[in-house]
Amino acid sequence: MTLKKIDIHLHVVLEPMGALPNGMYCSHCGEMKEYMDNNNVEMGLLMSGGEGEDVLLGGNNEVRAIAERYPETFAWLCNIDAMDGEGLEERILKYKSQGAKGVGEFMTNLRIDDPRIDAVLAACEKADMPILFHMSPKENYNYGIVDEPGLPLLEKVLKKYPNLKFIGHSQPFWYEISGDASTDFEARNEYPTGKVVPGGRTPELFDKYPNLYGDLSANSAGNALMRDPEFGYEFIEKNQDRLMFATDMVNVNMSFPLGKWLDEAVAAGKISEEVYRKVCRENAIRVFGLKASL
Repeated sequence: MTLKKIDIHLHVVLEPMGALPNGMYCSHCGEMKEYMDNNNVEMGLLMSGGEGEDVLLGGNNEVRAIAERYPETFAWLCNIDAMDGEGLEERILKYKSQGAKGVGEFMTNLRIDDPRIDAVLAACEKADMPILFHMSPKENYNYGIVDEPGLPLLEKVLKKYPNLKFIGHSQPFWYEISGDASTDFEARNEYPTGKVVPGGRTPELFDKYPNLYGDLSANSAGNALMRDPEFGYEFIEKNQDRLMFATDMVNVNMSFPLGKWLDEAVAAGKISEEVYRKVCRENAIRVFGLKASL
């Protein structure tokens, strides 16, 4: 079977734009919609680049405008400036009233135990807004909330905010899928190969905390599952209610193999049709309250 998927992680702009500083370009919403229509993706969840208008990719107002232009194709997450702690809950509730389905891609480059990050998490839980985060291995490096090897800080907030849905993403989060994960800074940004060794911290956190969910986008999550297919099938089966298909596409020329891998897995009987439906679309509908066809 091949099911129409929901992609919970897309970066799209409202109108055509030039190349980004790294030479990549970002697809505009019409271009991405056409791609989705032709590739069996019913709906995409748009990541916001920030609260302001001077962000690299679409901010809250822009992704909201895209979702309003194509309401059957796109929904959106708002972003929050953690450096501005004034009225956090009121701001989040405002975006929620405008249609935001959660907060993301949250990527402030501070330690998770920083009071400014904690304040955002508290406000998200109070507002009942799931938070999709990008993780970084250290402060002053690229972007993303910061945790140490073994993800001790993430565990603390999973425990502290049991009613907040945390949706994990990026290399340092998925790198911990294996029990032999190195503590080396460079290694935590890599895409490991080979068999997954039992005892990984990411599976352990999934086992312990029902408020932890997985964004299966990009090569970070895709690699974590596909590097050891038998482990991947088992991990999906075990966490079938908390994993969601995604790509992290920025433009229509990008390609990620996880969708085809899932299609082949259900066709070969490696995962059940029920699990396939949950991961490809039903979990996203439930977690984010999406209005998608069933």
